[in-house]
Amino acid sequence: MEYIEFDELRSRMNTFGRAGCSFLWGVDYACGRCFILDSPFSSSEILWEVRGVGNYPNYKSLRSDFSEQPRLRIVSPVSLEDYAEMFSVIRKGLLRGDSFLANLTAPTEIELSGTLRNVFHYSNAPFKLLIEDEFVCFSPEPFVTIGGDRISAFPMKGTIDASIPDAARILTEDYKETCEHFTIVDLLRNDLNIVAEDVEVPRLRYLERIAADTRDILQTSSEISGRIAPAKRYDFGDIILPLLPAGSITGAPKPSTMDLIARAERRSRGWYTGVFGYFDGRLMQSAVMIRCIQRSADGKLYFHSGGGVTVNSDCREEYEELLTKIYLTK
Repeated sequence: MEYIEFDELRSRMNTFGRAGCSFLWGVDYACGRCFILDSPFSSSEILWEVRGVGNYPNYKSLRSDFSEQPRLRIVSPVSLEDYAEMFSVIRKGLLRGDSFLANLTAPTEIELSGTLRNVFHYSNAPFKLLIEDEFVCFSPEPFVTIGGDRISAFPMKGTIDASIPDAARILTEDYKETCEHFTIVDLLRNDLNIVAEDVEVPRLRYLERIAADTRDILQTSSEISGRIAPAKRYDFGDIILPLLPAGSITGAPKPSTMDLIARAERRSRGWYTGVFGYFDGRLMQSAVMIRCIQRSADGKLYFHSGGGVTVNSDCREEYEELLTKIYLTK
């Protein structure tokens, strides 16, 4: 797999967008590894799907080629004690005023009954990406969509086990989750104001249900939208890349929160919480790479997960949310 520099990614995204050429692109959380494919349907190193379109068109009919759906087993989650130490770093930063909201994540070592390719085949998610035998993503979270003169963002913040009695009411009325969601909406609204005009919030905090292999979860999302100047609407590198990393997986204010996250988290995120997207010549769609499995240099598999931390957060509740997000979609 050939990776390119961030500035080269920006240039090529602008060039391909202006030419009306379809392409696939991606960038990791640290914006250090980037790729772009101008023939995305012929790639043999990357499998991908964006809302039903991808380079493995018959994968649904080929599910019968696999005797069993892959299963995930947690081998070694981060301990509550280790998580509490990271949580303490974040909380001290929040109390100092370094951040209002910080997204704290950690990797969990897992075992799979199948391969990363099996996970890609079986996962039911709107955004899927497989990079050789290194990384697989089955994300429910859109980042930005650009069509015509409109750009829209769809941050997801707030999660609960759907099997809990009265789960929808509990989630929507939870004070901490509400504050967290509003903070991210405000951050993304400010981010879109950098590249767009007349930014508004057409939908605020609506519920979505996500089917997992062992349980369903509920999440809250919002839609933020703005208008792009006609002369810039296809300069995707100039429009999207200044918004990275995504606000929903960093926090607010973004620069100081990212510094705080770097001090708290003990391992690199890698591709996890990066962004990838596909332009079909008319519509650009992109996704935040959450719900991911990565292979480390020693061959072990890790499932990264996490959540937003505020001054109102409870350490044990945040730790349990991190574990709740370790699942395969069905």
